[in-house]
Amino acid sequence: MGLNKELDGILVVSLEQAVAAPYCGLLLADAGARVIKVERPDGDFARGYDAGASGESTIFAWLNRGKESVALDLKDANDMVLMHAMLAKADIFVSNLAPGAVMRMGLDGDSLRQVNAGLITCTVTGYGETGAAAQKKAYDFLVQAESGLCSVTGVPTAPSRVGISLTDLSSGLTAFSGLLRALIQRGRTGVGVDLSVAMFDVMADWMNMPLLAHRYMGGAPERSGLQHSFIAPYGAFTCRGGAQVLLSIQSNREWDIFCNMVLHQPDLVIDVRFLDNPQRYANRQALDAIVNKCFGAMSAEAVRERLQKAKIANAALNDVADLSNHEFLTEAQAQIGGAEVLMAALPIRSDAGTPKAVPALGQHGDKLRVEFRKK
Repeated sequence: MGLNKELDGILVVSLEQAVAAPYCGLLLADAGARVIKVERPDGDFARGYDAGASGESTIFAWLNRGKESVALDLKDANDMVLMHAMLAKADIFVSNLAPGAVMRMGLDGDSLRQVNAGLITCTVTGYGETGAAAQKKAYDFLVQAESGLCSVTGVPTAPSRVGISLTDLSSGLTAFSGLLRALIQRGRTGVGVDLSVAMFDVMADWMNMPLLAHRYMGGAPERSGLQHSFIAPYGAFTCRGGAQVLLSIQSNREWDIFCNMVLHQPDLVIDVRFLDNPQRYANRQALDAIVNKCFGAMSAEAVRERLQKAKIANAALNDVADLSNHEFLTEAQAQIGGAEVLMAALPIRSDAGTPKAVPALGQHGDKLRVEFRKK
């Protein structure tokens, strides 16, 4: 028996746009919650990110499976009445609008819990909700740069952004985990709480390894491309024909096995330059030259075969086309408009399966107005 709509009966109202809050909403919907996506009258701008699904956005489809959509103008009194009616019955209210927007509309947690004491709110912002940080506009790439992530990503000659929306996705995941904690606490207290997730805080936490290196190890790691910042050998090595194979040595025991079974150079085990990881890292240039010389005489397939036989962790340096056809890839479907979108599945599997339907803009508006009409 596995997970099966464990959040069934939980009502989520999500005033969301772009990626961070929609990803949180996707995870809640996948867990069985009913998620009502509140969009502006012209729709979540993520609907226009691409047109790959017969004119519809594949990225929007990925992030918004299993939700209901209502289009509201929250400056309109009647639409705000519906918003309050939904929030009066909701368990969770998620938002990721501009800093202070929810407060200005009177949709802050303290105000809403005067009517619905058990309501849990979660606001996703760029840098926080108070002081100068609250005034700073934020997008994924900008927070990557502000948090120092770009400084440790890329090659020695140039910093780089991470090639996916890491800040948005990690913030959505953080919001989801916080909401689960809040639901457990509400089960004991009966009272909701306010959660605030700043994307900068999420990235700062995930940057603790280089931050601690800067503070306590003599300096942050240099950008090293396809090499590890602290461990050697750990990275990409070139085989005959130019193909690259990545490998990782995590302990002296693995180093011994690697020298004997892969490199066929047992004397390296007792070479004073390579006795432990700090020495191997300090002498990485010489070590990399040895490994590349050995691998350069072999095909990538032969190298991977040796590594597998020795039980040394390794990977091919794949591109997105390789991922698309990967034997390990588990896929999920989404249906948006008349198109079907095939994508990577969420990593936590559910016995209930994954929702497929992606709502059209305002698709459920009429039904919701009837359901939440004031008696």
